[in-house]
Amino acid sequence: MGENESFWESLIYAHPTCVAWKQEAEGSIYHLASILFVVGFMGGSGFFGLMYVFSLLGLGFLCSSVWAWLDICAADIFSWNFVLFVICFIQFIYVTYQVRSVSFEKEFQELYSSLFQPLGISLTVFRKIVLCCDAEVVTLEKEHCYAMQGKTPIDKLSMLVSGRIRVTVDGEFLHYIFPFQFLDSPEWDSLRPTEEGIFQVTLTAETDCRYVAWRRKKLYLLFAKHRFISRLFSILIGSDIADKLYALNDRVHVGKGLRYDIRLPNFYQVAVPGTPKVQPAEQLVSNSRQKFTNIANCDSFKK
Repeated sequence: MGENESFWESLIYAHPTCVAWKQEAEGSIYHLASILFVVGFMGGSGFFGLMYVFSLLGLGFLCSSVWAWLDICAADIFSWNFVLFVICFIQFIYVTYQVRSVSFEKEFQELYSSLFQPLGISLTVFRKIVLCCDAEVVTLEKEHCYAMQGKTPIDKLSMLVSGRIRVTVDGEFLHYIFPFQFLDSPEWDSLRPTEEGIFQVTLTAETDCRYVAWRRKKLYLLFAKHRFISRLFSILIGSDIADKLYALNDRVHVGKGLRYDIRLPNFYQVAVPGTPKVQPAEQLVSNSRQKFTNIANCDSFKK
């Protein structure tokens, strides 16, 4: 114990204390380096945040090296600051190369900025999503069909990036699909990974369209490797289905008194004479609230 105390005492008190402080301030280069350090440590995350941090820290270490070489003439201070400057410069070049390598076509850039970037998805994660579709954008000419009712198998998930798609069933109009909406989210959500199915609606291009398509099996493999991407697509698909549910106006009547949405056959209602008509979206929200109330009551009863 005594040896440890003597070691710390020698470490602290071995050097002479400052008796007289310098009256004049250091040169402007030293203060510029300090300002660059302060501003540099305010950088954010992500590729551009790293570029910001390493660029300003590198300039700060470079200024410190110049200050050590010209003002105080200290070789050790110059050496350490110059080494740190070189490290920051190498890191900046590496991050810049990564950003340059993560480049996409115009359609994918628009898709990222419109849908994925607002959710905080990084370029590296988006790159995995793009590679899953082979970075390919498919063209669908006007009046050509993406899917035909009762014929086209459900083997992929697609998102429209430009144009407009008309959804019909038995020749009856249901709704439109606009850019950055999924073409087949209800069909995707209705099947399990091991199940197969066919479209119950016809999707026709009203204008020249461009869309991105992910093959079903390949996308499920991506979900298995990256759970975050799986949760991301689950949220996007759920939101897209909700948008389609609210946008759906025309409905198909089957039998006497039954009415249901052809793309969401599980959500139906019985039209009773003399009762106000409830929109399917409102009925879905009402059912969800009722389930939530029942669960809350059960929890209260258990307590």
